[in-house]
Amino acid sequence: MSRMVNTRVAVIGSGPAGLYAAEALVKQADGRVLVDVLDRLPTPYGLVRYGVAPDHKSIKSIARYLQKVLEHPAVRFFGCVELGRDVTREELLDCYDAVIYSTGAMVDRHLGIPGEGLPGSVAATDFVNWYCGHPDAADHAFDLSVEEVAVIGVGNVAVDVVRILAKTSDELRDTDVPEHVIEALSASRVRRIHLLGRRGPAQAKFTTKEARELGELGNAEIHVRPEDMELDPASAELAESDRHVRGNLKVLRDWTEPPAGVKPRLIDVRFWRAPAEILGVDRVEGLRVERTALDADGRVRGTGEHETLPVGMVLRSVGYQSVPLTGVPFDERSYVVPNEGGRIVDPAGARVPREYVAGWIKRGPTGVVGTNKSDAAETVAHLLADLAETDAVRQRPERRIEDLLESRACRVVTYTDWLNLDTAEIDLARSLGRGERVKLGRWDAMRAACHPR
Repeated sequence: MSRMVNTRVAVIGSGPAGLYAAEALVKQADGRVLVDVLDRLPTPYGLVRYGVAPDHKSIKSIARYLQKVLEHPAVRFFGCVELGRDVTREELLDCYDAVIYSTGAMVDRHLGIPGEGLPGSVAATDFVNWYCGHPDAADHAFDLSVEEVAVIGVGNVAVDVVRILAKTSDELRDTDVPEHVIEALSASRVRRIHLLGRRGPAQAKFTTKEARELGELGNAEIHVRPEDMELDPASAELAESDRHVRGNLKVLRDWTEPPAGVKPRLIDVRFWRAPAEILGVDRVEGLRVERTALDADGRVRGTGEHETLPVGMVLRSVGYQSVPLTGVPFDERSYVVPNEGGRIVDPAGARVPREYVAGWIKRGPTGVVGTNKSDAAETVAHLLADLAETDAVRQRPERRIEDLLESRACRVVTYTDWLNLDTAEIDLARSLGRGERVKLGRWDAMRAACHPR
């Protein structure tokens, strides 16, 4: 690697995966690599800003660590630059020695049931983006005049959605939730929230900490039917061997007492329920669910026993998936870019030179935020090894990304511009008497804050 001076690498995506990749490039190359981080948004940090629930401030503090990566002299931030719109894959390869794609998993999986397209049937990510202040979701409308809502899925995101629906707007005022979201939540008439899992309590994916938080809400009671807590032999065996499962079951069993009815909202946790059909004509009017069980092979099967929940909104949270990048190989079955340790491979299994992946688009939506650090380190180690191996014969890029973007009148948001937006959000919180920051959640307001006159 001794000759790798002024090597330039582009990282596409400024979420945890992208910024951990930038950090690994700086550290592993000992300052001999220049890194440009490109993002279509004017804000860095990806899911830390737009996916972590606003009331989980300890997790959101990860942004302070990632900020140090962006402040490294070998790293530059190019916000409001979208792959496919402002720059093509081929142009990136003309400008850089290598490219790492870390665009995450941006869309929800579908349920594949009748009625899923009705108004009021929405992806949980749309709701999360809305209350987290993502500019693409600023004008999304959710009918919070309904009294009952179903949230399908029992992962951490589903629990986050339930918790936000169950809290009062006053409980969220010290968070960074945009002001227009606070106003909408303050008018919510939701009184009953059904949290539905196809499998049993032993298979729930939420963490014990997330579950415990639901039981501590001041505005909502929580209930699990005692019969839903009965464990089949396989689940009982899993509980014996898995501490996480045991922790979840302990919390859940505390919720089997009938609700006292002293709080205005109720969280109704239903295991062994599979969505069968979303009912309604012009909008969601109900959800038909089927009782399930595990067969001898541990697979979920329907029992033929159905019931209808009188819900006016259905939020699906059954997993994320990545979307293809133009020209980059993509596996339509696993929804990831095919790769070997981060090295992209084509459909025939041959390695694609100079292109790499990190994060969820590499491995699928698994792990926690910190998982991206080791994941990125693996990709970067392979990238640097490949560059060192070909250094003597590699043709250096002659084109500069800034010249290309300038020729297209692309209004790039620099790191300094982002700090202007950061300051504006802090100032807004101070003026409203609300917490540390209040997000600007609309494109025009964010652009104006980035480039103040």
